[in-house]
Amino acid sequence: MEITNDSSRHCRTRFAHQSGVRAVKRALMIGAAVLAGHGALLAAQDTTTKTPPASSGKPSKPAKAGTSKSGKSSKTGEKTAPKRAPSPPKWPVDAPDPLPGSILPAKRILAFYGNPLSKGMGILGALPPEQMLAKLDREVAAWNAADSAHPVQPALQLITVVASNYPGTSGKYRTRMDSALIEKVYGWARQRNALLFLDVQVGQGTLQQELPRLGKFLARPDVHLAIDPEFSMKHHEVPGTKIGTFDAADVNYASAFLRGLVDSLKLPPKVLVVHRFRRDMLTGYKRIELDPRVQIVIDMDGWGSPQLKRESYRAYVYQYPVEYTGFKLFYHNDTRGGSHLMTPAEVLGLVPRPLYIQYQ
Repeated sequence: MEITNDSSRHCRTRFAHQSGVRAVKRALMIGAAVLAGHGALLAAQDTTTKTPPASSGKPSKPAKAGTSKSGKSSKTGEKTAPKRAPSPPKWPVDAPDPLPGSILPAKRILAFYGNPLSKGMGILGALPPEQMLAKLDREVAAWNAADSAHPVQPALQLITVVASNYPGTSGKYRTRMDSALIEKVYGWARQRNALLFLDVQVGQGTLQQELPRLGKFLARPDVHLAIDPEFSMKHHEVPGTKIGTFDAADVNYASAFLRGLVDSLKLPPKVLVVHRFRRDMLTGYKRIELDPRVQIVIDMDGWGSPQLKRESYRAYVYQYPVEYTGFKLFYHNDTRGGSHLMTPAEVLGLVPRPLYIQYQ
């Protein structure tokens, strides 16, 4: 459903406005249901393996015929050449040195995620603004106490384009938030000297269709970008029925778009967050282009028990180094089944330590 204040300023009746608001809220309710369901797929982990590489429960391969487990031929006693173990991922990566004005790695970003039109999409909309910002203050204090070497930069992360199982007038299965809502959340962020991240779920659309209309906001030095492969339905599936994907080419397009703003407007470096909780959500990671004008974060955003989240982080973020890493915590979903929300100290035990933390 296309509902934007920008496209409806001319001769709009009160009835039409009320109908539009109802349509947006209906789409957001659908979007919230889609978001709530994605973590159930985390248990499957991957289309090719149920147990991530970090797990110790992987069954050993049977020895080849004629070979003992010791690696000797059962007939001749001759030793066979052992397989060379793969090199461990290199952290920190070989990335360009940060430019003046860069947020990472000197600071740690802590973002509250969601949409104020829906309580079910995350903490950003689950509480009234003042209560939400007070809770953000408490989380910032907790993280500063846990790691004083990386002062926390607070942020709000608004789902600006919401995937839906309703095609809308565009037929793209996504709902665009209007400028008034973006400005409202930006105003909340300014109250805490916080960043604003615009989170984009393209549905059956593309980043090329979505980012240019957000350029006027991304032109601000304190507004950054997040893109969600989960809801990028490249084969025209309905969001929520299958986990989507982005390729390195999509990440490179988003990075190039941000670099263009940095250059043309003389802005400090931007941050680009890419969500991930399965391997095939991001393909061709070695082709992602690093540039000091855009700092790229791969954010492990699946929910579950602390053990499952650690294994997923190792399997899908640590195992595929890009530049910086992030970790998402779910106030409700992570505590299902008697599990607990991971503490800052527990998250700081991850390797590498995430420099971007998101709460939903």
